[in-house]
Amino acid sequence: MDDRGIVERWRRLTGLLEPIHEQAVATSRRLCRSAADGDDLYQDAVLRAFEKLHTLRDQARFKPWFFATLISRHRSRQRLRFWRRLVPLDQAFPPGREPVGADGTGWDEDARRAGRAALALGSLAAEQREAVVLFEMDGWSIDEIAAVQRASVAAVKSRLKRGRERLRRFYEQRGWRTERAAERVETLPRAVRTAGEGATS
Repeated sequence: MDDRGIVERWRRLTGLLEPIHEQAVATSRRLCRSAADGDDLYQDAVLRAFEKLHTLRDQARFKPWFFATLISRHRSRQRLRFWRRLVPLDQAFPPGREPVGADGTGWDEDARRAGRAALALGSLAAEQREAVVLFEMDGWSIDEIAAVQRASVAAVKSRLKRGRERLRRFYEQRGWRTERAAERVETLPRAVRTAGEGATS
């Protein structure tokens, strides 16, 4: 491909990425549980999309096509890395966010909850974490997740079910439950969403 062709391909790709850029970056950071690693994953996916852009036949299908690429790159990175990382609190709660309450106890509780949630997400297999993040935090439908994960609807439902069960056990094994344990587990996505929003700033 000559220089003119490269420039034109980048122009096409950036135009297609613009409407979904923020969502894709946020998803990448949530999957990786840190801003730096999430940004690396996003850039990796963009480069892969650039290489494969000629295979995209219908521009209207770009969003699921790109997220499928993102998920694929996430899987590849997970196979190469066997690390688990907690979201740094300075990324989960950036400067300028005011503590809740006069003594800051609300902020402290939010920080603990986000840290626990990020650690819990790190305990999931890549496929389960993808399903939980896309469904609980990004609002994707089961069918949409099945498309980007290149899996059956039944497989996605199973990943969500097993992921939620593992998250519940993870919390319970660490004594992070009270008499309202069920409610605490159900609010886990909110805690992780908070961490993800902090990472995207």
